[in-house]
Parts: sequence; structure tokens; C-alpha cells
Amino acid sequence: MSLPKGLAEEVSRNLVMVAQLIDEEPDKAYEYSRIALRLASRVAAVREAAGFAAYATQKYSEALAEFRAARRMSGGVELWPVMADCERGMGRPERALAMAGEPEVQKLDKAGQVEMRLVAAGARRDMDQLDAAIVTLQSPELASGAVHPWTARLRYAYADALLAAGRESEARDWFAKALEADKDGVTDASDRLAELDGVEFVDAFDDSDDEGVEGVEGAIDEVDDEDDVDGGVELRDGDIDDEIDEIDEIDEVDDIEDGDDR
Repeated sequence: MSLPKGLAEEVSRNLVMVAQLIDEEPDKAYEYSRIALRLASRVAAVREAAGFAAYATQKYSEALAEFRAARRMSGGVELWPVMADCERGMGRPERALAMAGEPEVQKLDKAGQVEMRLVAAGARRDMDQLDAAIVTLQSPELASGAVHPWTARLRYAYADALLAAGRESEARDWFAKALEADKDGVTDASDRLAELDGVEFVDAFDDSDDEGVEGVEGAIDEVDDEDDVDGGVELRDGDIDDEIDEIDEIDEVDDIEDGDDR
């Protein structure tokens, strides 16, 4: 569906704001998506953006409705995994699992199929089927040494499932593999590894350090006081006023002497 030029530009501006804010400020992104939705609710891209904004703010029922509308308009299947995850968010993991077995999954590209596997594993965990979740994640994509945009997340999910099952040694290995693939920092694999290795991070600005800083500042103040007694050059507001008065007095004396000379 085409829009008049002015309306199209306004809708585009709001969609740009959704894209810019959705990761850091999802609530604001959601507000912009609602504006775009009021302006152009019959545009598939608008419904999709509104769906992702609702999803980012955990409004899963609303997100699912928007994704379904976008899918009807576009006829594509790429939203299938996130639609299934909305079912999980609404407390219906069994529906997510049912979607994982639908023919639409076979029409997804490799990234979409991996995403669907992640959603299905999450649904298994929601249903306390931990062993089944681990098996769901075991796949050629997991075993591959190649690194793709989804590799770090897949390895991380597998490591997390292993850890939940008490298989700590294996989990550590997979967290390390996840970190190796995570060039963009999309997971906290490094923190999980440190936790498993018993590494503790010390706050560089803890209370003890504050006391040390206060001690140094106190020593500096004492030096400043000694400098004042010894005739230092530090001037405070009152000192400045006194200096100005002194200068005025000197000027008056100079004026009188000049008058005598004349």
C-alpha cells in the first residue's frame, strides 16, 4: 500500500525512532510505534515495527496481534519464531512447541530455523523438560565450528541449559565457546565464565577507597593551610575584597602626592 508523500515521510520518521530506541529505551520506541500505527495501520512494515516495540516492552499479546497482522499483509514466514516466543511470554509454551512443528518452519532461512530451535528449547525449559531442551539445542549448527550471527546465542543457550542440569564442566566449555563467537557482546558469557571460575571483581570505587581519597584530601588541605600561614598566594573572596581596598587606598595617596607636586 502506498501513502501520500507527506504522510509517508512522517511515518518513516517515527519508524526510524523506533529502530534507534528499541534496544536502549523500549518504552519510548513503543510510543513512536503507536504514532506510526495510527498514521498507517494498513502498512505491513508499520505493523511489524509495532509488534517488535510491544515485544520489547513485554506486551506479548499485543505483539502477537501485530505480528499476525503483518504476516497476513506480507505473506512471509520470517516472523514465525518471534510469534512463537510471544506464546511463551503469554505463558503458553505448549503452543510455541506446536508452532515449532508446523510446515512454516521449513520455509525459514537458516537464521530463522536456529531462532525457532532456541524458542522451542526455551518452551521445553518453561515446561520443566530440561533434558528435552538440551536435546533440542543439539544440532549441526551447534556442532559447527563456523561462526554466524546466531552462533554465540545458540552456544550460550546450550551452556545455560547444561548448567541448569548440573553439568557444570560441560557448561563451562560451552560458555567459553559462546564467548569466542560473541564478537558483538550480545551475551554475558564472560561474566558466566568468571562466576564458574570463582573470579570476583572488586569495585575500584568501594568505601575503603573513598576513605583513602578522603585521607589524601585531608593532607592536601593541611598543606594549603600551611601555605596560607607562610604567605601563600591563595586568595579567597574576603582576601580579594581586602586587596581591592588596599589598591584603592594606594591610588588615593598617589593622587594626593600628585596634587602636591603640582
